[in-house]
Amino acid sequence: MSPNPIYYFYKIKSPKKTHNNPNSKMSYTTTFITIVLSQFLLQVATTLASKVPAIIVFGDSSVDSGNNNQIATVLKSNFEPYGRDFYNRKPTGRFCNGRIPPDFISEGFGLRPFVPAYLDGEYSIADFAQGVCFASAGTGYDNATSDVLRVIPLWKELEYFKEYQMKLRAYAGRKKANYIIREALYLVSIGTNDFLENYYSIQSPRSSQYTEEQFQDFILRLAQNFVTQIYHMGARKISLTGLPPMGCLPLERTTNYVSGNGDGCNEKYNNVAKHFNVMLVDLIQRLNNELPGIRVVFSDAYDLLLQMITKPSSFGFEVASVACCGTGLFELGYLCDKLSPLTCTDASKFVFWDAFHVTDKTNQIISDFLMKYVFAQFL
Repeated sequence: MSPNPIYYFYKIKSPKKTHNNPNSKMSYTTTFITIVLSQFLLQVATTLASKVPAIIVFGDSSVDSGNNNQIATVLKSNFEPYGRDFYNRKPTGRFCNGRIPPDFISEGFGLRPFVPAYLDGEYSIADFAQGVCFASAGTGYDNATSDVLRVIPLWKELEYFKEYQMKLRAYAGRKKANYIIREALYLVSIGTNDFLENYYSIQSPRSSQYTEEQFQDFILRLAQNFVTQIYHMGARKISLTGLPPMGCLPLERTTNYVSGNGDGCNEKYNNVAKHFNVMLVDLIQRLNNELPGIRVVFSDAYDLLLQMITKPSSFGFEVASVACCGTGLFELGYLCDKLSPLTCTDASKFVFWDAFHVTDKTNQIISDFLMKYVFAQFL
């Protein structure tokens, strides 16, 4: 598949040999300079990529690049208007109008400008050697979360990772494959669904089994187990993403309003997210102290996203309380339909794309922030 666009900018077309062309010397000089420049740029990109040779992704819809397309679930986004601002205006299964954070982060490390889904038949192990996504929209740390919409549970994402490792060793050789597995950056973005789709859901038994704090402890233990598992499978550079201000998602604001609590954010959910993030930071410190050679970082975009929601104009947005798609109050998945006359024409004016997910522009702002303040140590 397509490499990083940097490789396209300097394709060389040698001038024809002509004995009577007075501009031939200048033409050859220009070609020589172009070759040198292209080699320099290629070396820069290769140097960046060599420090992080691949981006490997686990998680939910915040990072799913299309795995749900291939499974029997209602939670899909491989149709318009999703993807309308992606390459070739193609809906890929990303819950966004364009790219999601792993795509921007991959590009930031000099790799491809997108990370393909492992279950997407258009790609092979040759593509996945630079990056692969095992994430599934709707999943969580808790297996009960993935059962709600019958999506891929986290344990199955791990099974795919094991399968990927075998394919990678067969493709690249054991030494090169082990290098990729060891030096890759692992993006783990998951947890929101455990609360909104699972614990706070009316039909969920978890709220009767655990108090809010007990459930957070339960999810944290699952997160610790997961990181330990991928560590023993070779992962060393790992990013754990914190919870967003989930009470400010348009769907939760709508639910808050319908429940008679006004049209603002659900502060109870936001407080839970902040508390869980503090616990996650403590967990990361323990993991870094206990597992030799591991480097776990905390990718925290809570405050940044909250700033975009509360002061959208500071980031070039016009709308933050509702989403671009449809009415912007509740639509996501199949409810975000291309036939809706209410869908906005310019998603870059909106913080949110659908009632649960942010726009391409928001993803880029968050990714740029993480590249500068979190992932710079891996460059």
